[in-house]
Amino acid sequence: MAVKPTIYKARISLSDLNRDYYDTLNLTIAQHPSETLERMMVRVLAYCLNAREHLVFTKGISAAEEPDLWARTLDDQIALWVDVGEPAMDRVKKATHQAREVRVYSFNTKSDVWWEQGRNKFSALKASVFRFEWAEIEALAALVERTMDLSVTITGDSAYVAAAGGECEVSWTVLQQV
Repeated sequence: MAVKPTIYKARISLSDLNRDYYDTLNLTIAQHPSETLERMMVRVLAYCLNAREHLVFTKGISAAEEPDLWARTLDDQIALWVDVGEPAMDRVKKATHQAREVRVYSFNTKSDVWWEQGRNKFSALKASVFRFEWAEIEALAALVERTMDLSVTITGDSAYVAAAGGECEVSWTVLQQV
């Protein structure tokens, strides 16, 4: 019998000062059995950074042909494709042909090596690539509870996250912006 995902609920008070976007998000997040809390929280943070109408979590790890998040238009075209981690260049290339906008959020300790090895190939693609600091992602994952109330404030290149269990700042570096 297959192991079922762990379900988390997050109520997020989002203030994105960069985009003048303010919302209260009620998210249900399914953590795949092979997914770490850090990766799951990067998905949540990527959701906050890209919050918009029709943005949803996909089957993610369970469906190799889908990104972690996407926003589809009313005529079922992919407006936004969001991958977290260090996807293969071929995957990102394919995404750029399917979606109007592609964003990648890397976060692992090997993220620097992944970027240096693929930088030249990625420069030819119409995809934005961002890197989170691993220690800050670990601090974010430490705030996880099965039911969470989070306050997320995005300004500049940082997100300030407050929860019942504490708070942290997660910053990112823009590796490539299109």
